[in-house]
Amino acid sequence: MTLHLISHHLCPYVQRAAISLAEKGVLFDRTYIDLSNKPDWFLKISPLGKTPVLVAENTPIFESAVILEYLEDTQPNPLHPNNPLTRARDRAWVEFGSAVLNDIAGFYNADNSENLSKKSIALSEKFTRLETEIGEGPYFNGADFSLVDAVFGPVFRYFDVFDQILDHSIFEGKPKVAHWRAMLTKRPSIVEAVSSDYNNQLLEFLKNRDSHLAALIASANLAPALSNAL
Repeated sequence: MTLHLISHHLCPYVQRAAISLAEKGVLFDRTYIDLSNKPDWFLKISPLGKTPVLVAENTPIFESAVILEYLEDTQPNPLHPNNPLTRARDRAWVEFGSAVLNDIAGFYNADNSENLSKKSIALSEKFTRLETEIGEGPYFNGADFSLVDAVFGPVFRYFDVFDQILDHSIFEGKPKVAHWRAMLTKRPSIVEAVSSDYNNQLLEFLKNRDSHLAALIASANLAPALSNAL
């Protein structure tokens, strides 16, 4: 069976699926689309018009959480724990990861410094909550990489760019989260879930928002530093 992942270069939900497939050692085809100009064939297989879509046996599966569960059901090297209670807990933290992504969108879309600060505080509070849940590491459940890690790899990737734009202090005083982030950042499946120019593409996306963050990027002092760093 050949799996085909319909992707967008910046979509964090696509990255979840790509990471899971890589961790399972499953070969798959991948097609990137432009979500601002969706092809007709994509709209026919994606009722919500969103990525990712995984095509398996000519059947499109949409929504990243459903795709992850399908891969758990059908592919080797499970990323869910065996214990039912731990597995349920992980599913809940996967949903928490989606809530963090919503806050990240609010962060980069904030229209002024006050709202940016509010979104920064909301993100900091979520990571404070995670600080109390992480054990001894290096991953969320300890030694074993899980779907929670697959979900938070794309979350932390945003901050590789955010960190170069402003001092947000979101991870300050959260050593467990900081260590977890560092471990995920160098995990091969997470590194390879995006193209090598991901940071540049994300920066360009952020620059084109009607947001306070875009104004910071466009400032004369920040633009050259970012150009060199990325």
